[in-house]
Amino acid sequence: MSQGLWDYFQAPHIAHDYDAYFAANRLFEFDEEVLRRHFSQPGVLVDLGAGTGRLLVPFARLGFRCLAVDLSAHMLEVIGHKADAEQLPIDRLRANFVELGCLRDASADYCICMFSTLGMVRGQENRLQVLQHVQRILKPGGKFVMHVHNRWHNLYQPEGRRWLLANFARWLSRGDTEPGDKFFEYRGVPSMFLHVYTRGELTRSLRSAGFQIEELISLNTVRRHALRWPWLLGRLRANGWIVVCRPAAVGPL
Repeated sequence: MSQGLWDYFQAPHIAHDYDAYFAANRLFEFDEEVLRRHFSQPGVLVDLGAGTGRLLVPFARLGFRCLAVDLSAHMLEVIGHKADAEQLPIDRLRANFVELGCLRDASADYCICMFSTLGMVRGQENRLQVLQHVQRILKPGGKFVMHVHNRWHNLYQPEGRRWLLANFARWLSRGDTEPGDKFFEYRGVPSMFLHVYTRGELTRSLRSAGFQIEELISLNTVRRHALRWPWLLGRLRANGWIVVCRPAAVGPL
């Protein structure tokens, strides 16, 4: 974890202003639509990077038993207030996503990791470990939904193209970053970290962790709808992806 990311989790204003700051974000409407379509029956829902509970609250109202996992005590505090106000079944766990051994095997029907939260984990091996934990805690037939940003979408802006070149040069010359690692100022927090994916990297990571992909949704530039004609250079045009997957079936030995 970078120092900037740790500062992000410790900053009270990030949590307390979160809902107002993202009130107009259309991705939040679209990803909830996707989840409602795939999570048809109430069950146990684990949200990695739950934030202020924007997705858990509506599902808890539908009878889902929810677990909010976040490293920010301030975010979990906001979720607690929301749950208490409506007597919603939302438990809270402050934990690092890479270290989820406290969660029992096959204990969840559904798991989500939205708004590019997996990209906040630095290091390919660490991100793979998160995915392996998700695969472990899901029941047979359970579903996992996640969102990531597309690295190549940076080609459409001058600053994005400069970052792509600088990131590649630093990876070659210094080796202290991976292709796709970004550091930037975010809401008053310097050196915020985010890893952005290529489609190939995304699908390989999921399959390496033992998932089979059920649906891969390419997002349009404003992240409000699915990308039109994703088969036409979708790997470059997509702003990012929402992917729905389930643990791969294991045949008899």
